[in-house]
Amino acid sequence: MKIGLAGIGFMGWIHWLAYQRTSTVSVAAIASRDPQKRSGDWTSIQGNFGPPGEQVDLTGIDTFESYDDLLKSDIDVVDICLPPHLHVKPCLQAIEAGKHVFCEKPLALTAADCDRLVSAARQNNVLLFCGQVLPYFPEYAKAREIIDSGEYGKLIGGNFKRIISDPTWLDDFYDMEKVGGPMIDLHVHDAHLIRMLFGMPKRVASAGRMRGDVVEFCNTVFDYGENNFAVSATCGVINQQGRPFTHGYEIYLEKATLTFELAVFSDGVESLSLKILKEDGTIEKPDLAGGDEISGFEGEIMEVYQCVQSGNESKILGGELARDAIVLAEKQSESVKTGQAVQVG
Repeated sequence: MKIGLAGIGFMGWIHWLAYQRTSTVSVAAIASRDPQKRSGDWTSIQGNFGPPGEQVDLTGIDTFESYDDLLKSDIDVVDICLPPHLHVKPCLQAIEAGKHVFCEKPLALTAADCDRLVSAARQNNVLLFCGQVLPYFPEYAKAREIIDSGEYGKLIGGNFKRIISDPTWLDDFYDMEKVGGPMIDLHVHDAHLIRMLFGMPKRVASAGRMRGDVVEFCNTVFDYGENNFAVSATCGVINQQGRPFTHGYEIYLEKATLTFELAVFSDGVESLSLKILKEDGTIEKPDLAGGDEISGFEGEIMEVYQCVQSGNESKILGGELARDAIVLAEKQSESVKTGQAVQVG
C-alpha cells in the first residue's frame, strides 16, 4: 500500500518512523511547503515523545510542494498530519480525488465538519480513518483483548482519566478554531474509547471549570439509560506543572475489574501496571505487548492496511467513531456551560 504523507511536522515524523517498520506499507510521496523538509532535512522537528527529527533518505520518494500534485501521484492513501484546524479541506480534496484518507486526530474541530467528511467518504466510496491511537497502547490494547474474549463476562461500566498540566508552550491550545482546548485535543482520546466500548450514551452530565469560553477541566457521567452502564470520565488541565501528564482507567466487567494508571511527574514516571482484579479475590498481572512509543502507531497503520485490503470500514479508526467522539466532547462542553444534563441523540 502506497502512502502520501501530507505535513512533515511532529506527527508526520512519528508516522514516518512507524512506516519504516512495516513491510506491507510504504511512503511513496510527501507534500511540504518547506524546501528543507522536501530535501530530507527534518532535524528541526521536536515533540513531547519519541526521538527528535533527523536527516532522512527520500530516495525513490516523490516530493511535492503542492498538495494538489500529491493527490495526482500514484498513492492509495493520503495520511494527513497537518495542524487540527487544517484537516477538513485537504481531507475533502483527497476524498474527492478518490483516495482513502488517514487523518490524525481530531478528525475535525467540530461535529458538523466531521459529518461533512464522513458523508463525503461515503458518497465517494472511499475509506476514512482517524488516528485515534489510544486503543493501540499496550494497556488499552490488552484491555480490549480481555473484554472481547468474554472471559470475565460483559462490560458493566468504567472510569477514565486524562489530565495534563497547563501546556504553556502551545500558544493556540485554548483556541477553539485552532486546537480546540482540552475537550477536543485531550479528552477526545477517552471519548473515542468510551464510544467504542459502550456505544453512544443517551445524555451526558458534566461539571467543571472554564478558562474564558473554553472548558478547562471537567467530570462527566455518561447516562446509557436502560443499558445501565456506569461510565464516567475526568479530563482537563491543572495549573501545577509538577505532573505534566497522567492517564488511566478502571474498567468494570461482570467478573473482574481492570485497573491501570500512569503519571509523569517532574521527578520521574510512576505507574500502576495493568491488573485484573478477579471475583475470587486474586489478582493477575497480564503480559503486555512489547515495543516503544512508536509501536501504537504501527498498530494504526496495520489497521488501515487491513481495512483497505478488505474494503471494510475500521471498527476502531473509522470516521464515524471519530465524529461521535467530537459529538461527545461538544455535548460535555455544553453541559459544563449550562450546568444541566444534555441529550446526545
